[in-house]
Parts: sequence; structure tokens; C-alpha cells
Amino acid sequence: MRTIDYFDRVADVQPDREAVVEGDTRITYGELQRLSHRIAAAMTARGIEAQEPVALYSPNHWGVMVCLLGLWRARAVWTPVNARNAFDANAAYMNYTRAAWLFYHSTYAEDARRLKATVPSLKHLVCIDRADGEFPSLDEFMAEGEGTTLPDWADAFGNLDDLVGIFPTGGTTGPSKGMRVTNLGWGTMLEIANRYWQRDGIEPVVLATAPLTHAAGPTCFACMSFGAKAVVMPGFDALGVMEHIERHRVTHMFLPPTALYAMLDHPRVRDFDYSSLRVFLLAGSPVSPDKLKRAVEVFGPCMAQSYGQVESPMITTWLAPEVVAAAAAGDHPERLASCGRPSYPVRVGIMDDDGNLLPDGEAGEIVVRGPLVSHSYFELPEATAAIRTFGWHHTGDVGRRDADGFIYIVDRKKDMIVTGGFNVYSAEVEAALLELPGLRECAVIGVPDDHWGEAVKAILVAAQGQSVDEAAVIAHAKQRLGGVKAPKSVEVWPEIPKTPAGKPDKKAIRARYWGGTGRNVN
Repeated sequence: MRTIDYFDRVADVQPDREAVVEGDTRITYGELQRLSHRIAAAMTARGIEAQEPVALYSPNHWGVMVCLLGLWRARAVWTPVNARNAFDANAAYMNYTRAAWLFYHSTYAEDARRLKATVPSLKHLVCIDRADGEFPSLDEFMAEGEGTTLPDWADAFGNLDDLVGIFPTGGTTGPSKGMRVTNLGWGTMLEIANRYWQRDGIEPVVLATAPLTHAAGPTCFACMSFGAKAVVMPGFDALGVMEHIERHRVTHMFLPPTALYAMLDHPRVRDFDYSSLRVFLLAGSPVSPDKLKRAVEVFGPCMAQSYGQVESPMITTWLAPEVVAAAAAGDHPERLASCGRPSYPVRVGIMDDDGNLLPDGEAGEIVVRGPLVSHSYFELPEATAAIRTFGWHHTGDVGRRDADGFIYIVDRKKDMIVTGGFNVYSAEVEAALLELPGLRECAVIGVPDDHWGEAVKAILVAAQGQSVDEAAVIAHAKQRLGGVKAPKSVEVWPEIPKTPAGKPDKKAIRARYWGGTGRNVN
């Protein structure tokens, strides 16, 4: 089915069911459906073309959900813009995807004007929460569509090849690659979520506290496909999340492991009632087994984990709450370090560099096959071909499978750091740091961190006769790349170890920080 059909099948039957709650704002499924029709009509009145890219740039706000449904109803393509990125990175991505529309929150009004000046393809700007000079508010924009009839562009199969979005995967030495996600892949993800996340006998309530323009958005819409009420918080706050769980009787939520760790460390973590929770999903990076066990003790038998990436979204594998709870109680405790078994429409293998599938217990690259796998990189056929050799999608992650089919991630084949649930490629950070004249060499790695899971760390070698101001290095990286990608710490070494080929020996560098942990991800 089309993405919008998963929403409409609930709204058509239960229009009075509450769909979104944010502070004093409450919107039913029927109201949300009508608003999305008005947005799509206004886009049609302005002459939107089929599959035109539309960027969303906003903190968490109910208007993001309205705009998403509206653009999908207009047969447009979602181009997420990460507010945590530096401006130049967002401008580069929008130029790469040739975004024609921008729905933005007034928080980013200044950036919106800069984007209008630097992205030639950008023709239509709408401010979600208020009028902003020459750019209309969402209410004013919707009025433009009064009297416009929406075309019925659906086919009998649900437009399976149409794009839902062009989602950034994280860059290496330039703009992020955009992954083309179709209705087939997105619909498969929603069907998996329906199978594993639905619980009988409850009124589902999903809490959105992670960015809606990142993984929280897909999680919310997956839960709404089975009638959940979405409670929107402006951002993550450990105490606020715990209060919201109790106040709204939250049943479903997603957080990256770093947010879980902040909650576990909060002095009031045991002061609230979490008995409503059924699925507390951790995704984005591997979870500390000790902290996962403690989470079961605090939040109950609701903890779950999944593994995925934009190229095979969110639920490539599934570690169910009952499995986590049993492992925490001592039944196969090693499974606390697993990301679960392959989800039902997906085949997962472990492969060596020659394309051979490996037996249980042997480590190799995790490869995936099935309708969940995303279509291709946007206008990058060679990059697509590189990850689709031997008839499988190659994840770039190294793992092993045990005799019971559970997958364990042990390393990353790609030189990538996952910090706070976000992908950071070391080459991009290294390129930015080496712009500084006082540096001779640089190697960026991820190191274990109790809060971030992994923290970006830069190992530097000063140029001859130069000294390194570590604070200035970090400030430069923040200004060039944004706070997520900037190193959290810097060390100056006399030399960086090299491989026989003369390349920085990242394995040797990581060993100084990861020795004895049993794996090179956290």
C-alpha cells in the first residue's frame, strides 16, 4: 500500500480517535486527515509535480506530522533535514536532492532564508507555526487550496515503486548519500511493526521525544498505523519522559541507548509508574548488556531492541521484550548483547569477502535480502552496486549468528561511528579537522562512552614546530560539522600507527580504548 493508506485505514474507521497530543493541542484522526487533505490541495494548487522532493526542517512539533501526511497525500517525497547538522551540510543535501519545497519551524527562520538563497531548486517555503514575512504560515498556505480537487493518483497495487523519501545515510567526504525508500520498503517496515508491536487489550499510546525528523517519525507513524495516539515532546528530557509515561499511560516508545542511560542515571528514575509500557524500543546503536538488564529491572518486561539502517530500515532484526526479560532473569543472558533474530520477511546472512555465507559462530559481514531493503542511492548507481554484490544488501556491519538464529554485532566494516543514535563517518570529520594549518595527521574513531554509547575522538599529530589548541580544534569541528559530528575529545600523539600499506591503523588505535570489551561497538 501507499504510505498514506496506512494512516487512512485508521482515520476512515475511527475518525474521532485521538491521534496527536502536544501540550494543550489535541487532534483526532479525522482532523489530521482533513488537515493533510488541505495541505495536499494547496500543494496541488501551486502546481506540485509527482514525486517532487519536500524538505522538513523543524524541532518536534505536531505540525511536522501534519506536513508529512500532506506531502505524502500529494505524492511528494520527504527529504528530512537534521536540525543538528551544520547549515552547510543541510544546504548540500538539499542541493543534492534538488528539494523544491521547505516546510520549516520559525525556530529556523534565519536558516530558511539562507537555504532559499543557496538552494536554487527551492521554490516554495511555508512556516509551520506562524507567518514569516513573505512566507505564509501553514494555515495561510492551506487556504490557497480551497476549491482545489485532489487527483486520484493511486494504482491497484498501492504504487509500490513510488518514493516515500530520500533519506540521508551520513556522509564520508562530502554530502550524505540519499537512500531512495519506496512504498514497498516503507510498507514492509510498517507491516513488521504491526506484527511485532501490537498488543491486545490496550489503548496504544506512543511517546515521541527523539527527533520526529529522525527515527521517531517512522516509529510514530508505524504505531499510528494500528491506531496509536502520539504524544509529542519538544525534545528529550529524562525527567520529562518519565513524567509523560506515567501521565499519558504510554505503551510504546523509541529511544537511542544514550537516552536510556540518561534515564537510568536520573535520581528519580524509580519514582514513576511504568506499568503501562509494552514496547520500549532501543535502536540506532548497540546497547550495553548490563544497562539493558538494569532497564528491565526499572521499566519492566517491555524492553526491546531492533537492528536496521536506512538501507534496510529499523526492524531488520527483532529482539522481543519477552526474550530480553528472560535473558535479564538468567535464561540465555548472552542474548542481552544480541540485536535479535531476523524479522519475518527478511533473510539475514553472515558473509565473507568472497561472497560465501558463513556458518553459525563465524564472524563476517551482515547481509540482508527481502522487501524491507531500500531501493537504491539517489543518483549514485555505482554506490548502489557496491552494496548489492552477490545478490545481497551489504550492511557494512560485522556480526555473527548463534545456533538459535540470534545475531550479534561485533564490529563495523565501514569506518563509521554511531553516537547517540546518529551516524558519523570518520573521514568527513578528519577532512574538516585537517583544514586547520597546525595539523599534520588526524585519525578519528569512536570510543566507549557511558552517555553517547560511542563518542567521537580525534587523534592528532601536530605539524612540525606547531602546537595544538584542543579547544580550538573542537570549536572548528562544531562550526563546520555541527555538534553531533564534532569530536568530544582530542588527543595529540607524536605519530599515528600505520598499516603496512601506509594507512592509519584504526584497529590498533581502537584497541587502546576498546581492549577487553569483547566488541568494537557500544
